[in-house]
Amino acid sequence: MSIFVLNRLYPLTTAIFLSMGCLAGCGFPTTHTAQHMTPDHASLTPPPDGMAHAVLAGGCFWCTEAIYAEMQGVEKVESGYTGGHIKNPGYREICTGRTGHAEAVRITFDPEVVSFESLLEVFWRTHDPTTLNRQGADVGTQYRSAIFPQDVEQERVARASLAAAQEAELWDDPIVTTIEPAAPFYVAEDYHQDYYANNPDQGYCVAVVGPKVKKFRMLFEDKLKSSTH
Repeated sequence: MSIFVLNRLYPLTTAIFLSMGCLAGCGFPTTHTAQHMTPDHASLTPPPDGMAHAVLAGGCFWCTEAIYAEMQGVEKVESGYTGGHIKNPGYREICTGRTGHAEAVRITFDPEVVSFESLLEVFWRTHDPTTLNRQGADVGTQYRSAIFPQDVEQERVARASLAAAQEAELWDDPIVTTIEPAAPFYVAEDYHQDYYANNPDQGYCVAVVGPKVKKFRMLFEDKLKSSTH
């Protein structure tokens, strides 16, 4: 199956499930865990020795987290908020679209096993970087496509990767992904962490997250943690 066909499966699947009333929406669990819990800290701290951080925003962080959690060289993936203008935001504030934050993931990875460039290769192909402030049915600046380089070298790689993705014409429309300055990363509420792993049968996970994970597995079989066993 070509990447162009795969690129269109996600919005089509979302539309079908929306018409059936099956989606609770990213960030709106259907259980009691939806209680509002404000994150209690932000972090610009360095990664553990021998590791590096990457911060990427590609729409709903449930999707992005589930994909990178399966990638070789990735030690940890945290869902959170970054790039905004208020301190210590919670999910309800993010949902207004007025805080400036993006739903993002902070990836702790081993650069001896996987490069930042490889992380970006997956990034371009597992979300739609051509829709401004939107991923499928998720609409708002909090769902923007963005890269937050953590140092000068990551910024260089990000700009080169963006140019290469544009030149390769991976998508029919122009890429609108922004490259933004590193900013405090606020770890999201506990119920957001490992959401797909803990709730694979939730409506949004079935309709949206699952197909994206499946797409990642098809396109990047050689990058899966399971391929090393």
